Amino acid sequence: MRLENKIGVIVDSFRVGVRDGLVKAKQVGADGVQIYAVSGEMDPEKLTPAKRKEWKAYIESLGLEVSALVGDLGGHGFQDRKENGWKVEKSKRILDLALDLGTKVVTTHIGIVPEDENGEAYAAMHDACEELSAYANSMGAYFAIETGPETAARLKGFLDKLSVKGVAVNFDPANMVMVTGDDPAQGVRLLGDYIVHTHAKDGVRLQETDPRNIYGALGYEPMDHDKLAKLVEAGEFFREVPLGEGAVDWPAYLQALQEIGYAGYLTIEREVGLQPEEDIAAAVRFLRQWK
Repeated sequence: MRLENKIGVIVDSFRVGVRDGLVKAKQVGADGVQIYAVSGEMDPEKLTPAKRKEWKAYIESLGLEVSALVGDLGGHGFQDRKENGWKVEKSKRILDLALDLGTKVVTTHIGIVPEDENGEAYAAMHDACEELSAYANSMGAYFAIETGPETAARLKGFLDKLSVKGVAVNFDPANMVMVTGDDPAQGVRLLGDYIVHTHAKDGVRLQETDPRNIYGALGYEPMDHDKLAKLVEAGEFFREVPLGEGAVDWPAYLQALQEIGYAGYLTIEREVGLQPEEDIAAAVRFLRQWK
């Protein structure tokens, strides 16, 4: 197996700010970068057309390209209809920024897709995603839902109900093995028509729990909330580990991506650890063994 996919890095994983993070991404050998664009210096509301051109030129001067922006607005995603008005508009502005920076992908979490397809939370999520899907589709772009909070099969069922494919998938294999216990390779085959971006991350599941205990959900109040929060914070349920050291079967997962013809980015995400730069550099080397 030989990979043709480009390797990306989430700039914010270096924890040194965007400009310095871009330099470090180049130094570790990445082809492209993903950048958080919700608040701070990359908030669309703070970037004039001139500033956007400056950022794009600077990124290109380093020999990098933008693989995607991160547009995760937190909370319970789009489960709360009362909050969806501003969230949908903010998401659109992030996508506008993405196009200005040369990418057609914004990754996000939409909240756990509920099992009850007739409930209000499901309807609120569907309506918000239908509007976002139409907006993205009109520009040949995508809002890409990150995998993990629910099984691949349930996510596919939700996506199949949208009228166009402007809402797609950002495939994160580690979230699957850490939370739902889903098989990433099988998940790729199920969601193949929707995958437009991926995260390269690894992890292990330490004990099974309701995904709502990890991601939260509108109207869900777990018993002994404080104790549960401490367990999540302490990493009692799962642990993110350096690439190749977790439960993701990388040969099987990468083979599945090849089978579906995925030609996009493998973007390294490192959310924990005391030496992110070393871990990210090692992750680049790990992926390049298949190049």
